[in-house]
Amino acid sequence: MKVEIQVPSAGESVTEATVAVILKENGTHVQKEEEILELETDKVNQVLHAPEEGVLNLTVAVGDTVTPNQVIGHVDTEGKGKTESAPPPQKEEAPPPPKNEEGIRKSPESFVTSLGETKKETPKPPPPPPAPIKKPQEGQTRKKMSGLRRTIAKRLVEVKNTTAMLTTFNEVDMSAVMEIRAREKDSFLKKHDVKLGFMSFFVKACTAALKEIPDVNAYIEGDEIVYNDGCHISISVSTPKGLMVPVLRNAEKLSFAGIEKGIQTFASKAREGKISIEDLQGGTFTITNGGVFGSMLSTPIINPPQSAILGMHNIVKRAVVIDDKIEIRPMMYLALSYDHRIIDGKEGVTFLVRVKEMLEKPERLLLGESDG
Repeated sequence: MKVEIQVPSAGESVTEATVAVILKENGTHVQKEEEILELETDKVNQVLHAPEEGVLNLTVAVGDTVTPNQVIGHVDTEGKGKTESAPPPQKEEAPPPPKNEEGIRKSPESFVTSLGETKKETPKPPPPPPAPIKKPQEGQTRKKMSGLRRTIAKRLVEVKNTTAMLTTFNEVDMSAVMEIRAREKDSFLKKHDVKLGFMSFFVKACTAALKEIPDVNAYIEGDEIVYNDGCHISISVSTPKGLMVPVLRNAEKLSFAGIEKGIQTFASKAREGKISIEDLQGGTFTITNGGVFGSMLSTPIINPPQSAILGMHNIVKRAVVIDDKIEIRPMMYLALSYDHRIIDGKEGVTFLVRVKEMLEKPERLLLGESDG
């Protein structure tokens, strides 16, 4: 029996993958669940396993582009395994041209007709020369883009071309959040075995604002708007292979400790290269923190099919006016990029203002906080 090998579904925003590595050669005997090849997407690498024990037959090669649910081979459960693929059959050699009366072989470019006349075949046009390979100029090196990087580049352009993306900016005084964090971080670590970071405050503020303005938590599908009941927050995590966005599911129900533990788990998985496709699926809103790299201000790009993304930036002490007095405060610029097709300017600006207000008065976020 031949059991098909299919490319698994890889989330709502992943439409294709690249065959990165083939781990088992055609014709070899594999065990059920044995690793056979690795796929690379713009989100994460994924290893495919043999669906059954038997002889492997793949119909793809390294570098091929595949799509979800595509059949890329099969396992023959009744076949006999072999260590190497069988060599390709040898073509039979054509017999040598006949000799003429003088014993000289005739050229393959000519033949003798029944009238004894010699004709020449029309020569075939030469094949076009291959495109010249660009050589690096002095002081340059060239490196082929990985499949992951090519896919990321393609999707970024698609987002810019298929959404009416608009960005609104604001700034937030981080004094209150920093004061709470400094005061509570030791007891928080002792109680929950995880550090209290800034991200949990932002997740809490965003989930509260998403409940107030549900259009920001929705997306367009065809001619319909799809609203999400839960706030599934995608958190940008930097990895050696690029940026990934694992999802905190139902973040509105999580405590500060629950959020920080979830982020810690994703960070550990990213370092070990263990973030899975399931970790990346189902996000409804994204938070990205360019501030950890020193960014002062940026315009984040929406993570489709979501309709909005919040960009955090570095905290810088600046002179601001408080009650008609100039004071030095730790300030952060915030950026909200959103799809103007579904979110009007009023809703976009109001959402960002709500986030700002809750971060400047975080006691609102702490009301009803559980120990979870």
